[in-house]
Amino acid sequence: MRSAYVAGTFDTKGRELSFLRQCLEKLGLRVVTVDLSTSGKSSSASVHPREVARHHPQGESAVFSNDRGSAMTAMAQAFEAFLLTRRDLGGIISAGGSGGTSLATRGMRALPIGMPKVMVSTMASGDTRPYVGPSDICMMYSVTDVQGIHRISELVLANAANALAGMIAHPPMGHTEPARPALGLTMFGVTTPCVQAVTHRLESDYDCLVFHATGVGGQSMEKLADSGLVAGVIDVSTTEVADEIVGGVLSAGPGRLDVFARRALPYVGSCGALDMVNFGAWDTVPERFKGRTLYRHNPSVTLMRTTAEECQRIGDFLAAKLNAMRGPVRFLIPEHGVSAIDRTGQPFHDPQADKVLFDTIERQFRTGPQRVLRRLPLHINDEAFAEALVAAWREIAAPVAAGRRA
Repeated sequence: MRSAYVAGTFDTKGRELSFLRQCLEKLGLRVVTVDLSTSGKSSSASVHPREVARHHPQGESAVFSNDRGSAMTAMAQAFEAFLLTRRDLGGIISAGGSGGTSLATRGMRALPIGMPKVMVSTMASGDTRPYVGPSDICMMYSVTDVQGIHRISELVLANAANALAGMIAHPPMGHTEPARPALGLTMFGVTTPCVQAVTHRLESDYDCLVFHATGVGGQSMEKLADSGLVAGVIDVSTTEVADEIVGGVLSAGPGRLDVFARRALPYVGSCGALDMVNFGAWDTVPERFKGRTLYRHNPSVTLMRTTAEECQRIGDFLAAKLNAMRGPVRFLIPEHGVSAIDRTGQPFHDPQADKVLFDTIERQFRTGPQRVLRRLPLHINDEAFAEALVAAWREIAAPVAAGRRA
């Protein structure tokens, strides 16, 4: 029987978490309570904090230290490992402030997409990216602080419990093994024609999942890859790497592409939108970049052209990641431009900077029977380049796709 897990710091939020447990039990669910407290106080939860702490790589002594910050960080790590061992987990809910939210959501982010996850938090009306990340966590604003049961908290917590119970009791209708394998693709506004053309050519054979390369988009695609939910990827728009290297606002972090070193998935990649770094509105561009080539994409987005020196660093990063990949790799370089504003006559047209990027990747790329790099005299948004990407994917796609086409 699948259980609803109620997790949180029972030493400070015991009353609120127990209310969630009561609501779920009244709805007929089996409930497991998990205490994430680091205070060392006695616990009324089904799972004691020390049991959770034992899942830390260094044992429970790493969790129960004299430093509150390091203790909470260690408990979050232990909770993540703990959740991955649970075989009766049907869904999870928590409630708390900033500390409790950080604790609970780290474990939630490790769970598969589709597993019900609800976080009632005082932080839910602000920037939730640090908590949600690439996951499908449902964040619910607590309105008041998570402190006591009163006319407001009772309504919010009861609604949250009802939401979790509904998700557990009523999984998605018709959720069966899909007929077509899933394929991940990355797209940016300036590479849209390319990705649309690729998708059009492959959608009869694949369930094409397109991710907006805004930092969390790349992370989301790679989370699905790590969960075994995609057959491979056509990573057209690796632009998040430029933001990571240069300091833009749409980085997917230094771990971008690392999943393909862990999982031997087919990978087709390109240099989409590596000519740009992203910032917010014009007046948010850091002072050190004010003399650079800037482009007002819209009132909320300002783009900055990458320099030759930055392109070399981006190329170094990409080549190292490509060389670490375990599965078959095809990397295609569009020599006539990597974005809609990198064509001849467009504001980011800079053949010298592009050449540094291309030469750096090619020079360091390790070729082999299953590892091929191709430079093509095409622009990334040319129809012929989309055809080349599709052909590259067909070369390394799993046999099931070939069987469907036959």
